[in-house]
Amino acid sequence: MDFGIASVAGITVICYLAGMACKATEKVKNEAIPVICGVAGAVLGLAGMYTMPAFPAQDPINALAIGIVSGLAATGVNQAVRQIKDCKQ
Repeated sequence: MDFGIASVAGITVICYLAGMACKATEKVKNEAIPVICGVAGAVLGLAGMYTMPAFPAQDPINALAIGIVSGLAATGVNQAVRQIKDCKQ
């Protein structure tokens, strides 16, 4: 099965859900959620490199970078949605 760039979007979605789960627990400070998403993305990026033949990175450094950026993109998506909602009010 060839996932290619879709695997990067998958990392973003998983990290977004992890961030929402952290937010729902109310035990994690909001300032820590981007860090959690970045770390989760890094772990998923490495896992993707080793488990998916079509993953965009073939070395650990690039896999980490792709994962971290994808994880932080989840935080950006969340903030963009919040800003759009705030502008409509």
